[in-house]
Amino acid sequence: MQALYAIESQDDPIEGQPNGKTGGEPQKLLQKHFDHTRQLLVYVIYFITEVARYAEIDARNRASKHLPTEADLRVNTKLAGNELLWKILETPSWKQALKEDKPQLVEANELVRKTYLELAERDEYKKYIAAPSRDRKEEKEILDLIFTELLLPNEDFTSHIEENFTNWDDDADMIVLLANNFLAKPNGFNFQELISKEKKEFAFSLLQTTIDKKELTLEYIKPKLKNWDSERIAVLDMILMRMGVCEFLFFETIPPKVTINEYIDLAKEYSTQQSGQFVNGILDNIHKDFLKENRMHKIDFKTKDKKAND
Repeated sequence: MQALYAIESQDDPIEGQPNGKTGGEPQKLLQKHFDHTRQLLVYVIYFITEVARYAEIDARNRASKHLPTEADLRVNTKLAGNELLWKILETPSWKQALKEDKPQLVEANELVRKTYLELAERDEYKKYIAAPSRDRKEEKEILDLIFTELLLPNEDFTSHIEENFTNWDDDADMIVLLANNFLAKPNGFNFQELISKEKKEFAFSLLQTTIDKKELTLEYIKPKLKNWDSERIAVLDMILMRMGVCEFLFFETIPPKVTINEYIDLAKEYSTQQSGQFVNGILDNIHKDFLKENRMHKIDFKTKDKKAND
C-alpha cells in the first residue's frame, strides 16, 4: 500500500510507463520498505542490549571517580553478563545485522545512560542483581522490563526513534511483536530473512499486479461510485480498492471476506474517518457482482497444497 501510494504520488511519470516506474523499480521501492523495517527492528534490539551492557560502563565510571565511595567500587554488573543478552550478541544473524545496518552509528549514549539509571532504581532490578544465581526466566524478564516498561512508554525514547526512523508510526506494532518474538527465541530468528520467501513473493506479485491491472480494476470500481467523482476520492482509498479487486480476481487462495476485512482495517487506519465504510461498500458490491457473473475462482490453501504434492 505504501509503495503504491509513493508511486501514485510521482509528479513526473515517464511516458509509456505506468506512473513513471520502469522495469523492477516498484519491487525495489517495496524492498526498501522491507529494509527500513528490518533496520528499525535491529536498532530497537540494539538499544535494549546497550542498556543492559551499560552496567559495566557505569561500574567503570564510578570506580574511576577521584574519590569513589564504597558503593561506587561495588556496583553490581550482573546484568552485563545476562545469559540471554550474550545469546543475542553471539547469534550469527545478529552479528551480520550489526555489520549491515550499523545501528551503532545512531547517537544515543545519553539516552542509554538515563534508561540504565532508571532501571537501576527499579525494585525488580534490585531483586534481580541480589539473586546469587542466574535463572533463565529472570534473565529474560529483566530484558523484557527494559523494553516494555522503560522504553516503549518513554517519550524520550519514542521521540528519538521517530527522529531517526520515519517508519516508526507505521511499523511500531509490528516491531514490538517482532522484538518480543526475538527475545523469546533469538536463535530461531533470521534478520536477513525477516519476511519469508512466500510472503515476499506475494507482496511483489500483488504490487505488480495492482500496477499492471490499474485500468481493468478501475473499470469495475468507477461504476460503483454513483455520485462520487472518482478524481476527488482519496488516493489511498482508490489504491486499497484496486488492491482488493486484484485479490478477488488474481489471487485464488485468498478468501474474499479476508480481502474485504483487511482493506477495511487499512482504510480505517491510514485514510479518512469515512474510508472504512466506503471501501467496504464498494468492495462488497464488486464481490457480489463477481459471484453472480462467476468471475471469481477461489481455491482452498489445502486444496492447492494437495494438488502441488500430487
